[in-house]
Amino acid sequence: MTMPPARTASPGTRPDAAKPDGDLRLVLGIASGQMIGWGTLFSVFPLFGAPMEAELGWSRAAINAGLTLALLVSGIAAIPVGRHVDRHGGRGLLAFGAWLGAALLALWAVTDSLPLYWLLWTTMGLAHAMALWGPAMAVAVGAARDPNRCIAGITFITGFTATVFVPLGAALIAALGWRGALLALAALQLLPGLLALWLLPSPPPRDAARPPPAFRLGPAIRQPAFLGLAACFAAHAFISTALGAHAIPLLRERGLPEASVLLVVALHGPFQVAARLALFGLGRRVTMRGVGLLATLLAPLGMLVLALAPPDLAWLTLYALAWAVADGLMTIVRAAGVAEILGREGYGAITGALSLATMPPRTAAPLLIALLWEGAGGYAPVPWLLAGLALLAAAAFALAARAR
Repeated sequence: MTMPPARTASPGTRPDAAKPDGDLRLVLGIASGQMIGWGTLFSVFPLFGAPMEAELGWSRAAINAGLTLALLVSGIAAIPVGRHVDRHGGRGLLAFGAWLGAALLALWAVTDSLPLYWLLWTTMGLAHAMALWGPAMAVAVGAARDPNRCIAGITFITGFTATVFVPLGAALIAALGWRGALLALAALQLLPGLLALWLLPSPPPRDAARPPPAFRLGPAIRQPAFLGLAACFAAHAFISTALGAHAIPLLRERGLPEASVLLVVALHGPFQVAARLALFGLGRRVTMRGVGLLATLLAPLGMLVLALAPPDLAWLTLYALAWAVADGLMTIVRAAGVAEILGREGYGAITGALSLATMPPRTAAPLLIALLWEGAGGYAPVPWLLAGLALLAAAAFALAARAR
């Protein structure tokens, strides 16, 4: 369906909330908070496994189970969090989620109990749901004068999160130990809450706001457009998580030199950021339908190159380019494309439902690919499976883009 131009209600703000002073303020406020939040609450997690194993004697699987619990809880919490954003705005929720995450990092720094550690990370899933991505994108879609360009700018900046926080986390662990590093990161994680309250638009006073229109999620998620987006995003999430966990051993198995393996994997970030920068420059000259169609056509191309290419750096660089551009653009489509295709009414709840749909493939992909590797005796069938899923995602998005 197309988004009615007369509709003024927007996610993340009340219908009569004032616009921010400018999209630049919105981009800087959201991007800074999201970069710090993703960096401290997600990107640095793998760095703490080895020192925790050495000191506490916990298994790597037990430590990694914490992040799995957080991902499960954040997916389940996405719909109620989205409903809250639709009704009350996202500014306060972003601040509370950021500070909850900071408190949990500090508690993690002093824990010696595995059950308590798992409880902390279960609660961290709530912090993820409140502080990371969904509510922030709802604010951007609702408050920006040019939401597509605003989201492209945010994703361009946040594309450098791992580049900044992985070396920072490693340096903090080397200097302070893993417990001291967590306390330093907890202090840093206080900043996104302050940025949200300082830079993001406030909802109007309760007595001045009109009651929000009734929104029923059930009929919305039965629309062909929603089902198409859900299938597309779920397939894309499986591919992304599978490659994140298995790309390096897959490329090694091909016989590619180690330096070339690392280069192909490292190129994903720069290519992804370049695609987002190009989209930012194009601004309103493109639609999210068009961007999504391009992304979903590039993904199967990349997987087919991965399946057929010889162990040659030039060919595998083409794979890296096609997949990174597709992945980088889909991040923007998941935020701005939903508003363009499904409309802004109930945006928070709808994006929460879409997030929930991606949770099973995201959490299952690493294990399923590992089982396929064991059963097949190698990674040979994996790129073909991913290519099939990418074609499914392309067909599903085309269905969603054409639905009325």
